[in-house]
Amino acid sequence: MSNRTLAIIKPDGIRKNLIGQIITKITEAGFKVKAVKMVKLTKDSAAGFYEVHKERAFFKDLLDYMTSGPCVPIALEKENAVADFRKLIGATDPAEAEDGTIRKLYAASKAENVIHGSDSDENAAIEILHFFSRKELLDISGYQF
Repeated sequence: MSNRTLAIIKPDGIRKNLIGQIITKITEAGFKVKAVKMVKLTKDSAAGFYEVHKERAFFKDLLDYMTSGPCVPIALEKENAVADFRKLIGATDPAEAEDGTIRKLYAASKAENVIHGSDSDENAAIEILHFFSRKELLDISGYQF
């Protein structure tokens, strides 16, 4: 079991000015921010990140959405990080998400759901390295947010 996971505050979360509220919910849930940055994904970068969905009908719309504005990837640390974070963010469809979850509070729809969370320990490790170099993670690993 890994103690790290990746969160991404998606473009609709940025447009709604939710960065602070979302990070506050994350840290109040006991997660430590290990690395954070704001990026504008290119089509190629987004396609690489979401390659697992390339055969799905929504793939083009997903790429258009994720490249429509900046996003904020965040490497997080906590015991049982992946499962705990998935619980914190709630179901992909905010209408099905539990009360108090990030998506229930802030998401508009299944397509625009304000936040991404890794779905497995294996994917968390891959996804974190998509946005952060090992050096970036090491340089701040002792810093407490």
